[in-house]
Amino acid sequence: MRLTQEIIAAKRDGAELPDDDIRQLIAGLTDGSVSEGQAAAFAMAVYFNGMNARERVALTLAMRDSGTVLRWDDLPGPALDKHSTGGVGDTVSLPLAAAVAACGGYVPMISGRGLGHTGGTLDKLDAVPGYVTQPGVGLFREVVREVGCAIIGQTADLAPADKRLYAIRDVTATVETIPLLVSSILSKKLAAGLHGLAMDVKFGSGAFLPDYAKAQALAQALVEVANGAGLPTTALLTHMGEPLASAAGNALEVAYALDHLTGRRREPRFHEVTVALGAEMLVLGRLAPDLDAARARIEEAFASGAAAERFARMVTALGGPADLLEKPERHLAAAPIVKPVFAEAAGAVAEIDTRAVGLAVVALGGGRVRPQDPIDHAVGIVELAGLGDRIGSDRPLGIVHARDEAAWAAASARLRKAYRIGEAAPRGALVAERIKERFSA
Repeated sequence: MRLTQEIIAAKRDGAELPDDDIRQLIAGLTDGSVSEGQAAAFAMAVYFNGMNARERVALTLAMRDSGTVLRWDDLPGPALDKHSTGGVGDTVSLPLAAAVAACGGYVPMISGRGLGHTGGTLDKLDAVPGYVTQPGVGLFREVVREVGCAIIGQTADLAPADKRLYAIRDVTATVETIPLLVSSILSKKLAAGLHGLAMDVKFGSGAFLPDYAKAQALAQALVEVANGAGLPTTALLTHMGEPLASAAGNALEVAYALDHLTGRRREPRFHEVTVALGAEMLVLGRLAPDLDAARARIEEAFASGAAAERFARMVTALGGPADLLEKPERHLAAAPIVKPVFAEAAGAVAEIDTRAVGLAVVALGGGRVRPQDPIDHAVGIVELAGLGDRIGSDRPLGIVHARDEAAWAAASARLRKAYRIGEAAPRGALVAERIKERFSA
């Protein structure tokens, strides 16, 4: 066993760390014998010198093993999940989990809260009265087995080393380095005991990594490390140069997801990403022989109402109202001010600063500026214009739901600044690339 400072010095000098060193350091993070200063120094050494594929796998497995590792071997079907790197209007998890469950998969989805300008799945589900996002493990297992899906938050005993290391990275400017990003994301998914994982890695103005090359590198690393750690994984690179859905805000996105599930409204771009990710999950779980067959099964789950039925059962099993799908307006909070925002000139939407749209929702109270901030679930923006849409006196940029007139005015100004009106540019492919490869050390 080496001293912690020797391990840090080795990585500082660009050395490749053996598995034992990595396990020792993560164990020290978990039990407190590694100080915050040492953890920060290690994170910075990794930031500058990186880690190879074998080191990344070892780090991810050590973080997985820092707490409880769930097992789903008693299920009659595969345990499957998806993870998105986040964006604006990305509420795919809600209809997706239910659709995959309707196709014979089991989805123990452990989700997070909003980060920066991006919305969090748990914050959306907190908008549903009575829904328990932090159930005990017993109830979580019961709902997954009986319904086929359960969307909850991370428990304290799943990958606790990640929670401590992330907090240190957050205040030492080391969040963005790929080895630490990958281990943070995948340690929690591996701890969830999955049999297959579909990754949705975003690029574009509303993504965590706007640059395509950087997003591609992250996607490749995620697939490589996940497969190396024994979790079959594929990744899709999807465009977040505009909001994925026309709604952004917690209760508003829940309502949007309910419309999608019931067929009251299904927007093509949102549907395309949802079906694509669902198909990947079915193929990974060997519930369909190929992607074409898998897409057909997901489409049928939506068209038949089977996905909606699964979602309704999940909500009820976790404490939510039984008639949420039929009467969402009875249960979801509504803002007192609801007014459209028009552009200063007519024309086509040529470009959207999607991150700025997300920050407009945060400023309304729909996200957090500080971790302890409360969230106003009622506020947000709907009917958001997309790239190429014609804007004028009969078509606003969006409809803002605000707590008061001052908040509406501030959000309106932000929304106008986020849109550039001019000549419509052709949209690129929504799903730009599919990454599936095997691990090689």
